[in-house]
Amino acid sequence: MERLVNYFEHIPSSHRSLILVGGITLFWLVESAVPLFRFRYRKWHHAGINLFFTLTTIVINFVLAFMLLQTSDWAVRNGVGLLPWAQLPLWAEAIVGLLVLDLIGAWLPHWTEHSVKFLWRFHLIHHTDTYVDTTTANRHHPGESVIRFVFTVLAVLVTGAPMWLVFLYQSLSVILSQFNHANIELPRWLDRVLGLVIVTPNMHHVHHHYVLPVTNTNYGNIFPYWDRLFGTYHEMPGNAIQYGIDTHPEPHEHSHIGGLLKMPFQPYRPPVGELPTKENANVPAN
Repeated sequence: MERLVNYFEHIPSSHRSLILVGGITLFWLVESAVPLFRFRYRKWHHAGINLFFTLTTIVINFVLAFMLLQTSDWAVRNGVGLLPWAQLPLWAEAIVGLLVLDLIGAWLPHWTEHSVKFLWRFHLIHHTDTYVDTTTANRHHPGESVIRFVFTVLAVLVTGAPMWLVFLYQSLSVILSQFNHANIELPRWLDRVLGLVIVTPNMHHVHHHYVLPVTNTNYGNIFPYWDRLFGTYHEMPGNAIQYGIDTHPEPHEHSHIGGLLKMPFQPYRPPVGELPTKENANVPAN
């Protein structure tokens, strides 16, 4: 355990970059070999849009990283937060810390963005992707990146998490997000087993169904427990899912970086609901 703590306490930036790039590459290859849907799209063009937003997220997190570091150092130094108060063994501190960081830093902002119209306008960009794959994981408007960063700082303050735990959480968050967005479907038995511990693609793809109320379910990122606990868990067959969002169905609205950047500042569009007919380019691989 001490080795793990020491590694993430001093993790080089190059290793964090490798986790990001390595994860995308790995799941890109897996989903190309055994896809859930055989999308009819320009894969590299689609990836280019999502990687642009990945880069904006990296830049924003890099610029604001000092706030995260200062918050963690201040909390640890002053004994503020759940972990300093609980005085747990190191292994238990890691488990409890990851659970609370995931709840406050990932599940809560995700639920909030679906509940508050102003915040939804920024999160909407993530849901406009009609070809969900591993690159969709980081398809976040720069404004949403700032919103999520604020919740991450709050999570660090509440937990009193040291930086090694924050870096461990962020690394797991990146990998799991890439995994559960990947264009794959796990065998049911494997999904049931992994789903006891982590959010799987089978679970998260449901969240990307294009219409309410399904869109407002399965908010989890790392751990699957919060949706079951708060009543937002939902299941449906992978081949029944239609990606995108009903308020922005036209390709010209969600396939260009400029339009996506301006989307949060356009008038709010209320949900439309089920369409009479589905014109979806998603073709099940099997």
